[in-house]
Parts: sequence; C-alpha cells; structure tokens
Amino acid sequence: MSQTTTAATPPSQLTAAATLADRGRRTPPASTADRAIKRRRVLEILDAKGQASLLLTSHTALAWYLDGSRVHISLAGDPIAALLVDRDGDHLVAFNNEAGRIAAEELPAGVSLHTVPWYGNLHEAAAAVGHSAADGAGSPLAEASVATELRAARQQLLPVESTRYARLGAELAGIMTDVLSTARPDTTEFELVSALAGRVVGAGAEPLVLLCNGSTRSDFRHPLATHAPLGRRAMAVVCARREGLVANITRWIRFDDGTTEELDAEARIAAVEADIFDATVPGARLDRIFGEIKAAYVRHGFGAGQWEQHHQGGPAGYAGRDPRVTAAATDAVVLNQPFTWNPSGPGVKIEDTVQLTESGIKVLTVDDRWPAATVNGLQRPVTLQL
Repeated sequence: MSQTTTAATPPSQLTAAATLADRGRRTPPASTADRAIKRRRVLEILDAKGQASLLLTSHTALAWYLDGSRVHISLAGDPIAALLVDRDGDHLVAFNNEAGRIAAEELPAGVSLHTVPWYGNLHEAAAAVGHSAADGAGSPLAEASVATELRAARQQLLPVESTRYARLGAELAGIMTDVLSTARPDTTEFELVSALAGRVVGAGAEPLVLLCNGSTRSDFRHPLATHAPLGRRAMAVVCARREGLVANITRWIRFDDGTTEELDAEARIAAVEADIFDATVPGARLDRIFGEIKAAYVRHGFGAGQWEQHHQGGPAGYAGRDPRVTAAATDAVVLNQPFTWNPSGPGVKIEDTVQLTESGIKVLTVDDRWPAATVNGLQRPVTLQL
C-alpha cells in the first residue's frame, strides 16, 4: 500500500465551519512555556542517543508532548496521529479525515500538521516528514527504544500541567461526593457508575475506568459493575482523563455503622498508605518503595502475601500508572511528580491522586465535603455513612 504525505492547509484557510470561533469552541490546551521545556527534554534524548529525530506514537507520549491535545477517537483504539520531533521542528501527521478537527481544536502553536489518507500507514508517513528524512538522516528513533528516557522526561509536572491536574482532581472528587451521597441500598452498581460517567463526561473528561461493588461483591479488587444492588456497603472507582492527564480515585459508602472488623481493616489500610507516602521522597527508587509497601502490609496485619492480590499503583500523570511499581521498576522519584498508590486488602482499598511537592504529599483528588480522618498528619478519606 502506498502512502502520501502532504502539508495540511493552515487553520486560517480551512472552511469557515472549521475556523469560526463559535461559542463553546474548544481551544488547544497547550502552554507555550511548558511545551518549550518538553521539546528541550526530547532534544536532549536525541543528543544522548546521537539521533536526528524521534517518532512519538503512543497516547501517553503524544498527550504529554502536545500538552493535552486529544489524538484519539475510540478510547480503545490507537492514536489517529503520530509526531516526528527533529531539530528543525515538530511535525504532526494525522489521517486526512481527522486533520480539520485537529487543526481547529487540538494543534499547539509551532507544530506543523501533515496528512495521510485514512487508509494509509500513519507511522510510515510520519517517519517521512521533516528535514531529517529529507536530508537522508535515516529512520527516526522509535518511541519504544527510549521508553525509560521519555518516562523520566514527563515525571516532573510543569506549572501549567500541575494547575490543570489539580483542577481535574478536585472536580473528580466533587463528582464522587455528589453522586455517591445520593446512593441508596437498592441503587444498582450500573446505576451508580452510569451517574458517575455522565458527570465525568459533563466535566469534559473521559472515563477510562469505572468500577463498583456492592456488599455482595466486595471480594473483587477490580469489580466491573453489574445489576446487583449496593446493599449495605459499596465501593466506587473512577479513572478520568482530561487534557491528557489521568486522575484516579476510590471512595466507599456504607448504610450502617459497619462491623468492627471493617472499621479495623479500614484504619489499617490507611496506615499502609501512610507508610507508602513516607517512602515517597525525592531520590527514592520505585523498587525500594515497593519493598516498603510489602513490609507495610506485614507491619499492619495484612500478611506477607497481600501485595500479590492487586497491583500497588505508582507514578501517575499522562498514564493511569507510569509505571506500575514492581521490583523491576528503578525510576527515581522527583519533586512535583504525581502518584496514585492504591493499597488494598480483603474488602478494603484506599486511593487518591497526589503530587509530591516541596512541602510533602499534596492530595489532588480532594473534596472537603467528604469525611476524613487525620492519618500521619494528612487528611485521608474515610467511608461515607449514609
């Protein structure tokens, strides 16, 4: 199959429908200052590898480098654009049927837009644009070959990113409070997550994960919703993406006073999380934090094997976890890096999106209306009793 690549028509010359500043028109979220820093970080990767260009092809890398631009159609599909970064500029290649929307609503300043037919090979077309290809500089560096370096480049959120992330976190926490506080024992899991989904979409975000378990299904760590009623106790989980950034949150509700065993386990899982927060300091390696997580489960009475029953979270930002923490993850923690840790035990789990700041852990998914308890100096959510 042959592919062609042509420069897209500048936004100013697109059809009137694509260029009118209609009421409610979305504008590219990118910060010029943040993008300049990101470009410099990528050029440093090219310098270190002795390469002329880099091809970005994943949702995570594209959303980060384009500072929040939406390059998806299906949440389950591949990006509909790819980006070549070389020393002369940034070259975004999109399918021709997507270029108009991207030019009007997603294209950051300073990024050139090119098109390839919807039936063409997106990555081959993207590799062929830019001065590097024209000068015979060879194939661009593949994103996968510098995955570790790119992850390091996006660890530390920049000022505008931090502001956007904090706003998303607060809105998501408020949505959880609004929706869960209206639940009743006969509300079904599907009814609860559908209400959450509607509010998330209404906030301009994409619900990437929606989970819910009622009292009959509390043994499941990743409970996809069913028609079961909530019963006496329930958990809801939302992972939502807006402007490329993904916020994650878990909340519990209860329609009685709770059992002694439940209350004890809830306090102990919050203590596990507090130990994880204590270990999340600048310079700490993720594999060492993972060791602290395993020790914390034992320390707080959950047993040595509890960590094996569910992943423990990790750095967050432009991916739900970037990466999930394991014994093989050796990335070092930096200031202004976001995290979502999610320790869990039988019938209990705690999860918020936080950011490591100079003053310590700052919780982003917070709503002051939700009940909280002070754990190791930090306000942490407790079960909402209805």
